[in-house]
Amino acid sequence: MLSSYYTPRLSLGLITEADHAFVLELVNSEGWLRNIGDRQVHNEADAKAYIQKIQATSDFYYWVVRFRKSGEPIGIVSFLKRTYLENFDIGFALLPQFQGQGFAQEAAEVVLQSVYSNLSLRPILATTVPSNLPSIRLLEKMGFRFDREIEEGLQKLHVYSKP
Repeated sequence: MLSSYYTPRLSLGLITEADHAFVLELVNSEGWLRNIGDRQVHNEADAKAYIQKIQATSDFYYWVVRFRKSGEPIGIVSFLKRTYLENFDIGFALLPQFQGQGFAQEAAEVVLQSVYSNLSLRPILATTVPSNLPSIRLLEKMGFRFDREIEEGLQKLHVYSKP
């Protein structure tokens, strides 16, 4: 996995503790709480601990998506191996004011292009709650297809696959 990716509009760099204020805002945004869940990150110390946990977990990669020119953070792309899935899972989340402008697709696709050539990582999976229609539309636009429904904890998830 590369530590940085670039598109004409965006740069993606691996998450660091310096991103704690942004992470605190993102994980408490309405969309994150509704579609991903409450991570119990309520202050700076929680945000730093959350980032440290990500960094300490093997096969977890989180990139902060930033505007290339200003460096302003706008979202996250993750690529990780979940214990309940057989293959790596790609995910994305943006602050509400940056949704619907093509940034999530642009950022996710640059990561996919990098990892997709590695046959051992295929198929690449993505999960979402069934009610997250914007994410479902984006996954389908990127070539993912519905594979199955699973239950993880008490939550139903739809698993999408890209061969």
